Amino acid sequence: MTTNLGFSTSVDFLEKLKNQTAQAHKKLESLPVSASILSPNMEMGDYYNYLSLMYDVHISIQEVVFPLLADLIPDLKEREKTQLINDDFAYLNYKKNKTIPVLTKSDISIPFALGILYVVEGSSLGGRFILKNLETIPGLDHQKGVAYFTGYGNKTGSYWKNFLNILTSYQEQNNNEDEIIKGAVYAFDCIYNHFLNTVNNEN
Repeated sequence: MTTNLGFSTSVDFLEKLKNQTAQAHKKLESLPVSASILSPNMEMGDYYNYLSLMYDVHISIQEVVFPLLADLIPDLKEREKTQLINDDFAYLNYKKNKTIPVLTKSDISIPFALGILYVVEGSSLGGRFILKNLETIPGLDHQKGVAYFTGYGNKTGSYWKNFLNILTSYQEQNNNEDEIIKGAVYAFDCIYNHFLNTVNNEN
């Protein structure tokens, strides 16, 4: 448990946040494109597609969400993911043709933005689990081409803990858990729609 969390209030809030986003999270994970990177039979085409989709997600986050949180999260620059994906693209000789906007909402508040970032930062934890599968795939089994899923490496836990401390402190000071939860659900839904629509529109 994080050291700075006020026990009951913060834990209750994080539990509520997790519970109220569970359905949207499960719906996203049920998509074939999400399941493909956990398959022991994953093909490189699946991997290229997933990285391309996530690049769209992260460029949107960096352009829309990061400016709103720049004064709140001191290590925000270190949390950028697009360069990691670009590094993977370079190693894999993959060319991304265009970037598709993922976040469509224009009037985003700071607590709403925190909810969005909660989803993105949480995905770094899942990325460590996915990495174990990727490193069994020929072409990715030499710790190359997996910079995005390596993420923060052995600092993943501390980065997550630090973010949760900021999130819960902000919520306690401003009493806006509903807006944070709405932002998190919105993020899951946007990523789901991006994955679904992009796959459906292929060829």
